[in-house]
Amino acid sequence: MNDSPAHYTGKEKKQYVRGMFDSIAHRYDFLNHLLSGGIDWYWRKRTVDILQPQEYEKALDVATGTGDLAYSILTHSDAKVYGLDFAMEMLRLNQDKVGDEHADRYELIGGDAEKLPFPSNTFDIITIAYGIRNVGNLENALGELYRVIKPGGRVGILEFSQPENKAFKHVYYFYFRNIMPAIGFVFSGNRDAYNYLQESVSKFPSRADFSRTLESVGFDSVHNYTMTMGISTLYIGFKK
Repeated sequence: MNDSPAHYTGKEKKQYVRGMFDSIAHRYDFLNHLLSGGIDWYWRKRTVDILQPQEYEKALDVATGTGDLAYSILTHSDAKVYGLDFAMEMLRLNQDKVGDEHADRYELIGGDAEKLPFPSNTFDIITIAYGIRNVGNLENALGELYRVIKPGGRVGILEFSQPENKAFKHVYYFYFRNIMPAIGFVFSGNRDAYNYLQESVSKFPSRADFSRTLESVGFDSVHNYTMTMGISTLYIGFKK
């Protein structure tokens, strides 16, 4: 029986993920930028460019962590932004990062992606970056995103995916499975967290399967944008 955390589901998975992110929060931003070669900034900026938040709109960033995507929305638009996460240490660092400059347009909330503490039809935009594979139940979380988004609103889900180029895929997998966990351990002191990362990415549905899951919970006109030879994929869906 495989007892890897990447195979956990439900409450067990959520407990593991919360503890893991709280334990690596102090090095999370540094390692994100180091391990991606800094290109994660581009992935988030392109997400904001595609979603095009407007001044009058309300955006929710789910699994916001230390707030890189929420901060990108704040700095590249005039939208009101809410950030939600259940890892309290990540939220503390998130607040420190944003500071007072955008305080009038930014609110942080502790909460669970599968039980969003908002009324239905609240937000114009919902984003989640590299967090959807960490939920306890994928369909429940996507159903909650659909519930709280307004008719006509759009969701943007940014997640790691499988590279498309066969030659690059071999190099990428060697780095992802061998080098990245070692670097993550050296700088964070948590080997399991970065083993979990590569295992959870390999378990995540294909682009086609995940797009079908978005459609199954109600999202319309679902399409995806691959980034950097398919390392990351942005999924966009709309609520009728």
